[in-house]
Amino acid sequence: MLSWVAIDRMVEREATTNAQYRAKVIHRPRRSQARTQSDEALLERLRSFGIEFDRPLFESICQKALSAEEVAQPLIAKCKFKNQGEKLNGDWVWICVEALWQRWFPHLPSFERLDDRMQEGYALMESGQVTDACRIWLPAWDDALYFFDRASFKTLSEFDERFLDTQCLSNWVQDLVMELWNAGLDDQQFFIRRVELCEKVLVMFGGEDASLRESCQHALAETHFAVDGPGKADELYRKWLKADPQWGEGWIGWADCYWCIHKQHKDVPRAESLLREGLAVEGVREFDFLAERMAEVCEEQGRSEEADEYLRKAALHRQKTQPASAIQHTAQGISLKRTFDFGEEGLPLDQLPESAKQLRSSSPSATSGKQKVGRNDPCPCGSGMKYKKCCGL
Repeated sequence: MLSWVAIDRMVEREATTNAQYRAKVIHRPRRSQARTQSDEALLERLRSFGIEFDRPLFESICQKALSAEEVAQPLIAKCKFKNQGEKLNGDWVWICVEALWQRWFPHLPSFERLDDRMQEGYALMESGQVTDACRIWLPAWDDALYFFDRASFKTLSEFDERFLDTQCLSNWVQDLVMELWNAGLDDQQFFIRRVELCEKVLVMFGGEDASLRESCQHALAETHFAVDGPGKADELYRKWLKADPQWGEGWIGWADCYWCIHKQHKDVPRAESLLREGLAVEGVREFDFLAERMAEVCEEQGRSEEADEYLRKAALHRQKTQPASAIQHTAQGISLKRTFDFGEEGLPLDQLPESAKQLRSSSPSATSGKQKVGRNDPCPCGSGMKYKKCCGL
């Protein structure tokens, strides 16, 4: 299922770039139309559906909800719509509730505001404004923490089951962690926030999401390395790898601190020693990546024959451990496309989530065909560079 704000965002984006689609949905209520209307005009729209609100009553209702959608659902359910056109126009109930919530109670987080802040940050990043994106995203992270406390969520899954917006929380947090590094290169205050965020995530979700945990471990160690030098980072990596010595990417991340991330502390022999230690662990995960990283370190030191031998080992390991995939891979990744035709104006928002659910249930999963990118393969971002020289850094 998708939230109404996520669906509205999809409709808005398509209408912005597609004139034919824009003509089809010209009469469909959208959030952008509410932004130019006065409070009284929004209240009058609600009255037209038999809904009366005063500000104190509205605030008391919002304080008990996590989103404007939760407030609007029972109100829409009570409306007596005569036909599909009236039901579609009933989307104004949700839109008015959401707009008034944002205007009247900016101190009170909502799922819609969290989603807006996430998407605003992504838009800023796309235009190269990383620092501004982080200034938007850090308050969004505070909102997310508010929801965990407010609704007593215990896991990321519990949160996402209620959130249902444009991004899942785990993916967005990993993006935030990454961009805080870039922002910290200009302003070290962002490094401090990065450490705080990673420590919080590891306490809250460290046992639930392996990808998020490992991303935050790397980020925490490399930030300490950048700010304080090797001491704390060495301590952290040694503790983590003692607990899980088969964590191949952990050995790589630790070695990278000395090899390619922090020039002021570059120590190639130290990086090589850590990689050798990881390669010596029986059953180490990501052996192919470890061997490829060792090949790069050997190549930098002029030991080309040794580098070729490690590349051969990496290729042989990958050949033995990764089955052939029936899914076609390109430099841009995997693309699965499905189309729904909702007619001229489409469905009301409260019917679209169920349609999206049906669409997903009929679509083949690409997860099972996911493959790692070799460090000498073309970068999936499409830059034309090798992965190790682009996103692999």
